[in-house]
Amino acid sequence: MKVKVPKTLLTEHVALLERVIPTRSSNPLFTYLGLALTPDALVLFGTNGEVDLEVRLELPTEGEGRFLVPAQPFFQLVKSLPGDQVELDFGAELSLSSGSFSTRLSLAPDEGYPELFFPSLEGPAEPYPLQTLLPVEELLKALSHVRYAASNEEYRAIFRGVQLEFSEGGLRSVASDGYRLALYRLAKPQPFAKKVVVPARSVDEMVRVLKGMGEGEVALALGPGVLGLATSGSQGAAATGKGQLRMAVRLMEGEFPDYERVIPKEFPLKAAFDVEAFREALRRVSVLSDRQNHRVDLLFEEGRVLLSAEGDYGKGQEEVPVRLEGLPLAVAYNARYLLEALSPLSGQAVLLLSGPTSPSLVRPGEAAEGYQAVVVPLRV
Repeated sequence: MKVKVPKTLLTEHVALLERVIPTRSSNPLFTYLGLALTPDALVLFGTNGEVDLEVRLELPTEGEGRFLVPAQPFFQLVKSLPGDQVELDFGAELSLSSGSFSTRLSLAPDEGYPELFFPSLEGPAEPYPLQTLLPVEELLKALSHVRYAASNEEYRAIFRGVQLEFSEGGLRSVASDGYRLALYRLAKPQPFAKKVVVPARSVDEMVRVLKGMGEGEVALALGPGVLGLATSGSQGAAATGKGQLRMAVRLMEGEFPDYERVIPKEFPLKAAFDVEAFREALRRVSVLSDRQNHRVDLLFEEGRVLLSAEGDYGKGQEEVPVRLEGLPLAVAYNARYLLEALSPLSGQAVLLLSGPTSPSLVRPGEAAEGYQAVVVPLRV
């Protein structure tokens, strides 16, 4: 039982599994990489108990079988192999050779390894009765644009995830840590209504997989306590050699409390500005801000905003041109929170202020749809 794989193809896909498979686990089998030979493909798979990932590479093979190999030495060897081709020969051991290098790795029996379930590209099927197709680029934005706002604190429970809301109105992603809120709306009607919360760390892995897919569509499916993702294997660099990627992540229990009530609806001041110029000025001034709350004061006046900060290292200020609608206003923010709220944006942005201590809204300058973020000012 053997297969030959281009090294670049194997290295690229092994890198995805390397992040998922743990170096240590209470279940030793989780530290193994799964390798399966089918009549027309090499399948690599792994899990950490929270995220399952499978990569299918369509290649000529000899024989069929399913094997477990110690993941970490396999990963390290693949990345450093000298040849352009890698030959895997399965027997009592795994014989791995490339160029002038060859070795044998021990194999473990797969008895006791958990059965992994992934969605089907052919449509809803058990254990994933709900399924939708989404543009890869839009799903990537929906996850990556809001991920920063998820909490890192253990005690915040449900806020340690990203909520996905499926409805006839589209797909909305939401994240919050209690101090800021980030939302992204994809205005594509969904075939079912459901709210689920994906752990933030699992979102990170989904983003990594989606970044390699390029253009096209991805299947997103829901089952009891699990969300699945699958691509056909013809989309971009991550699918070179017709590699099909499938993923399953465990969901968190519960859903977010009513966050709509914290989104401001009335704004006495609207400030429009070039994102890059404002962001760079904010970054420079924040270097001198207080190290505990990273406070930067913003004074909005006709045609400009004056950013200033003072801390242990000194004080500084910078002026940035803005287009204002409304009355002059002074407000202060945690610079880190405001920078993160601006991070998904480019070109023009709008800061909508509801008051000096009331929540503010950040959104793109050209449209109200898509991304928006709520940032709560510091006390002036």
